[in-house]
Amino acid sequence: MEPTKRPEFVFSAAFLAERLRDGLKLPPRCILAIAFSGGLDSTVLLHALARLRTEYPLTLSAIHIDHGLHLDSARWAEQCRHVCQGLDIPFRVQRVQVADQAADGLEAAARRARYAAIAELLPADAALVTAHHADDQAETLLLQILRGAGVAGLAAMAWQRRAGSYVLLRPLLDVPRAALLAYAHEHQLSWIDDPSNQNIQLRRNFLRADIFPRLEEQWPGARAALVRTASHAAEAQALLEEMAAADLSACCALAVTNLALSVPAVQRLSAPRRRNLLRFWLRQQHVSAPETRKLEELLGLLAGAPRSRHACVLSGGTAIWRYRDQLVAVPDQSAPPVTMDVSWNPSVPIHVTGAGLLRAEQAQGEGVSCARLKGGLLRIRMRRGGEQIKLPGRRHHHALKKLLQGAGVPPWERARIPLLFLENRLVAVANRWVDQEFVAAPREAGLKIVWTPFPSLEKSA
Repeated sequence: MEPTKRPEFVFSAAFLAERLRDGLKLPPRCILAIAFSGGLDSTVLLHALARLRTEYPLTLSAIHIDHGLHLDSARWAEQCRHVCQGLDIPFRVQRVQVADQAADGLEAAARRARYAAIAELLPADAALVTAHHADDQAETLLLQILRGAGVAGLAAMAWQRRAGSYVLLRPLLDVPRAALLAYAHEHQLSWIDDPSNQNIQLRRNFLRADIFPRLEEQWPGARAALVRTASHAAEAQALLEEMAAADLSACCALAVTNLALSVPAVQRLSAPRRRNLLRFWLRQQHVSAPETRKLEELLGLLAGAPRSRHACVLSGGTAIWRYRDQLVAVPDQSAPPVTMDVSWNPSVPIHVTGAGLLRAEQAQGEGVSCARLKGGLLRIRMRRGGEQIKLPGRRHHHALKKLLQGAGVPPWERARIPLLFLENRLVAVANRWVDQEFVAAPREAGLKIVWTPFPSLEKSA
């Protein structure tokens, strides 16, 4: 148990009730789940919420995630279960595998695994309450500053935000840890001390153990000041998002699809507003914010006319294209290899890896002539270059490349369009065109080709 002195700020269940009711707008009969690690912070939060059940009709439960990173983790889970039993709070434990540690560190990997597991356990429209407090917020802000974060990063942790199907609540972000410690001693609570919190090789622990004590010596109110700064940044970020939403509405109004930005409209904005709009636009499509270098590449796409009619910037798993004076973001999925050559019986639907689903419907007087196919199998191939097709009513063959360009098929989709061959004759281009020689005559039995591309292609086409 840690020693403590009475802090100036006094934390109580009544304070928490006011914060949930007025500050975070807790809905009536809300389903609350506590992220319960068993440490000091979540133990205090659990105890205070348990006391509120006499005043508010809360449906309360606790979720413990066992990361398996310590030999005592199973014992800690049982200790958490015992605490919840004593408070008559339903308890669930989930063990997770922490992987991909090399990418951005152990802490980030554990956090991803934890929240993924919690999302699976929570019922729809539940609220997850975490015990992040003012000291955590100050540390987060300082970490973001050292990463060179923008305004959104400087806002640090949000008090309340939507996280998939549930709402994430952090009602203690302005409560100092000392106040939680005093509450724990007052109510004679016990908690788990995770020895990994003493590992100063972890950056947050280094700040907590080494840097903040020195800061507090020179600036006694350093933590509180940093929390205020995060609050100011959050307010500024809200204003930036309001402006970006207005700009997005104006720039999308001139675009063909609601996923695209009109390049001329974006060009009329100032450089800072372009940056702000691009970040916001990508967030709306659940694309991670690009690093500064990638953002500059995107701004370069907007600066003038590209050398060709289209240009692309890859950012993470997303390809951002400028095409026909529009900016479009699509998942960067691997296209089928140009050497692909697959046999297909049209009576059976086929899923073409990298392209989508192909099937054929019985028709009359349209589609591919059954008589011309003579019961033979079709071959599915991708564009290799030089393909030509003669459209009904035309005197000459046309290069497929020119037809696709003329039809406005975007470049990210062209390499995924399945071509249907009979031996070495191009019969049809997915569901777009049928060669004149293979078109079903009026009242003749035909096969109507139906191509269902990936959802991402459907939305961006």
